[in-house]
Amino acid sequence: MKTIYHKADSRGHANHGWLDSYHTFSFANYYNPERMNFSVLRVLNDDTVSANMGFGTHPHKDMEIVSIPLEGDLKHKDNMGNETIIKAGDIQVMSAGTGVMHSEYNNDPEKPVKFLQIWVIPNKMNVTPRYGQITVADNAAQNDFQQIVSPNKDDDGVWIHQDAWFHLAKFEKGISKEYSLKKEGNGVYVFILEGKAKIGEQILERRDGLGISNTNSFKIEALENTEILLMEVPLSLPQ
Repeated sequence: MKTIYHKADSRGHANHGWLDSYHTFSFANYYNPERMNFSVLRVLNDDTVSANMGFGTHPHKDMEIVSIPLEGDLKHKDNMGNETIIKAGDIQVMSAGTGVMHSEYNNDPEKPVKFLQIWVIPNKMNVTPRYGQITVADNAAQNDFQQIVSPNKDDDGVWIHQDAWFHLAKFEKGISKEYSLKKEGNGVYVFILEGKAKIGEQILERRDGLGISNTNSFKIEALENTEILLMEVPLSLPQ
């Protein structure tokens, strides 16, 4: 098993007043040639948006965009006619394809909203743009992996144009669980949302990341009550 460790405080950071954002990979004014991506996983932003503030209407093209709210309410509006609110326990996906315009705002007048914004390079370009949103909180499983993203329209979670599977997991202290990859040749990027865990000999704490490759499975041991996001993706970029 091969790993690459990204400590939380090694991430890029930008504080714009209304937006406090941490970038696992190069993004906007943060550029690190050694932190461009984990193959098709191009962006992993950890964003906090102040009350009544947000991102004005802006474009995207040929990217699979997954948003995972952690706290608060995030209002989404796009030129496909969607106007929705997502909150903790929801998963949102947008296939930008040939091009889409959208905005994202904190829908709360008093409290910040916190969410992860994730970009995955698709395996199909110039697709028809689309929007999807689901609630996964009602089916959350304790001490197990909960699938939230897949390449299959009829599978659990939202679907994207890529051979990728995302899982959330909440493990109690002392629980060990093995993750088996869905597709041979894929890798996994593990991101610790809360708590502390061990994979191999590597200890991971809150907001640490670990890229894993050259294995078909690995074990996660929760050293505290821990919340984890696992993002399994192809290790080769689309040609």
